[in-house]
Amino acid sequence: MTTPSTPHRPTRRSFIRHIAVAGATLPTVMPALVRAASANSKINFAAVAVGGKGWTDVNLAATKEHNLVAFCDVLKGKGRKGGGWGAASEKWPDARTYQDWRKLFDDSKDVDAITCSTPDHMHASITLTAMRLGKHVYCQKPLTHTIHEARVLLTEARKCKVKTQMGIQNQSLIGHRMTAALIQQGVIGKVSEVHSWSFKRWAGPPEGRPDKSDPVPDNLDWDLWLGVAPQRPYVERLYTPMNWRGWIDFGTGTLGDMGIHIYEPMVTTLGVGAPKSITSEGPAANPETWTPSNRIRYEFPGTQYTAGDTLKFTWYDGEYAPPGHEICSHIPKDMKMPTQGTVFIGEKGCVVHAHMGGPVIYPVELKNGLDVPKLAPRDHYGNWRDAILHGGEACANFDFAAPLTETVLLGSIAVRYPNQRLEWDGAAMKFTNVADANQHLRNEYRNGWSIEGLG
Repeated sequence: MTTPSTPHRPTRRSFIRHIAVAGATLPTVMPALVRAASANSKINFAAVAVGGKGWTDVNLAATKEHNLVAFCDVLKGKGRKGGGWGAASEKWPDARTYQDWRKLFDDSKDVDAITCSTPDHMHASITLTAMRLGKHVYCQKPLTHTIHEARVLLTEARKCKVKTQMGIQNQSLIGHRMTAALIQQGVIGKVSEVHSWSFKRWAGPPEGRPDKSDPVPDNLDWDLWLGVAPQRPYVERLYTPMNWRGWIDFGTGTLGDMGIHIYEPMVTTLGVGAPKSITSEGPAANPETWTPSNRIRYEFPGTQYTAGDTLKFTWYDGEYAPPGHEICSHIPKDMKMPTQGTVFIGEKGCVVHAHMGGPVIYPVELKNGLDVPKLAPRDHYGNWRDAILHGGEACANFDFAAPLTETVLLGSIAVRYPNQRLEWDGAAMKFTNVADANQHLRNEYRNGWSIEGLG
C-alpha cells in the first residue's frame, strides 16, 4: 500500500494548471470505458470519502468483481456506521490511501471511475476534475450545491463522454418504477396536482455560528473539509459528522437531502422540465442556516401526462406536511400517511406513493382489471457499472440528474424570498422578476479553490 508521507498542498496556481491541462488534453485521454472493458472487464475504482454514506457507496460500487485501487477521506480512523478510513484499509489493504483528493487524482492513471460521497459543497469540484481526467463518476445527491454548478457538470459530462450516475437509488426500485408506469398508462387519468413531503427538519442554529472555536482533531484535515467554502474555525459537532446539511455554506437542507429523492417520482412519471415559477410560503432562511420547515409551490408547463397547460406541485417539509385527505378527497380520512412521499391527483383518482415504497391507488375500484406491468429488478450501482462496461447511459446520468437538482435548488433559493412568486427562465438561467435572487445561482469559491468553469 502506498500512502503519501506528507499532505499534498498544491498552490492555487498549480491546482488551476492541473485542471486546465486536463481539460485541454481531453481529446487525447483514452476513455476509461475502453481501458476497463478491453482488459479483463474489471473496473478500477477510487472512492472520495469512505465514511458514512461513502462506506455504502464504495462497497456497492467496488464489488468483488471489480477493484478498489485507491480511496480518500479527510478524516482518518473509523467513520460512522462501521465505515471510514480504518475499515476501508482493512477491507482493501492494497488500496492507496490519501487525505487530499487532489493528490489522489495526481496518481490516478490506473483509475477508471470514482465515487464521490462528500458534503454537498464539494461535489462539483471533485466531479468536474474527475470527468476532465476521463473518469466515470457516481456522485451522491444532490448533484451540486448550486444551479450554476449543475449546468457546468451537465455540459462537461457530455463533452467528456464519461458515464455518470447520481445517488438516488430509490429511482431504481420496482415500486418507484411501478408508480411511473401505472400513472403513465392512465390509471388515474391526466394529473393536475402533485404533493410531496418529508418529515425531516435539517436546519442549523438560527443564530448562526457561535463565537468560539475548538481544537481540530488530529485525524481531521479541516482545511480540506472546508474546501471551496469560506474559512471558519472548527467547532466540535457543529458541522461534522452530519450537521453540515443544515448550513447554507455546506448543505442544502431537507430539500437537498430528501427533496432530491422525493421529487424524482414526479419528474420521472410526468416528464416535466424546468418550472415556470416557484413560491415559498414558509419562513425566510436565516443568513447562515436553513429553516426546519418549508412549504414551496411550483408551477410547471404541462406534459402529455398532465391535465391542462400547468402542473401544480407543492413541497412540504418539517411541520408543514398535511394529512392525506386534505390533499385529496379520495384518500380515506383514517389512512395513516407515510412520513415521506407523494400524492398524484388525477382526473379519476389519486396515487399515494411512499418514499421507497410503491403505488397505492384511490378509489380502490380503479384497480379492477388493472394491467400491472412486469418490471425487472435494477441495481442502481450495477446500472452505472453496466454503462461503463457495455455502453448506453445510466438511469440517473447527469442529463437527468442535473435538471432534477436544479429544480430542487430553485426551491432553496425561493425560501430566501418568502411569499414572492419567482418567475424562472430556465433557458437563460435567470429569474426574470426578482433580480436579487440571481445572486444565489452560484457561489464564490475560497481563494485557491477555483478551477476553470467553477468558482
